[in-house]
Amino acid sequence: MSNIFDLFKKIEKKNDTGPVSFIIAGLGNVGVQYERTRHNAGFLAIDYIAERVGVRIDRLKFHALTAEAEIGGARVLLMKPTTLMNNSGVAIGEAASFYKIPAERVLVLHDEISFDPGVIRIRRKGSAGGHNGLKSIISHLGSDGFPRVKIGVGKKPSPDYDLVDFVLGKLPEGDLKLMSDRFGDVLASAELIIRGDIESAMNRYSK
Repeated sequence: MSNIFDLFKKIEKKNDTGPVSFIIAGLGNVGVQYERTRHNAGFLAIDYIAERVGVRIDRLKFHALTAEAEIGGARVLLMKPTTLMNNSGVAIGEAASFYKIPAERVLVLHDEISFDPGVIRIRRKGSAGGHNGLKSIISHLGSDGFPRVKIGVGKKPSPDYDLVDFVLGKLPEGDLKLMSDRFGDVLASAELIIRGDIESAMNRYSK
């Protein structure tokens, strides 16, 4: 009987935070051919977060694989859009509209070719900066005022190297480790941002 009561307590605790009030979206492309590519840095980071908070991102909803979790004292929707990178805004915009979540409560995790692997930068808002996934999100949210965590994946080996080939290239083991070692900081940043303290997140983890 005590086992049943324990189960009820767990269910009650799970629902303590109320309805979804925040979105964390990791950007990437679905498919075996895209696994461990530079462009899937956001997917890798959000998979780490899901594992740490004890959920599986496997429910297909809003043109994305999703899961709900308690992070930073709030009920959060974790998302991996299935629309391919360049149409990420379709999924995120649909979810934000459904839950009536403003842009400033949508956190986006994405790859950044301007930074070396192992570097992350947190920003309160900003332009797409040539990133088509961000461009799509800005279009569908009607705002660039959403926070984001930029995850360094390394720079092109030469200026004339094809950008698509580079971002869709597989991450070398060393680069993957440098990146993965920062995912704990990505989660810590997300918790602070959800709690409304993005300044602390930027000061502590943008390095």
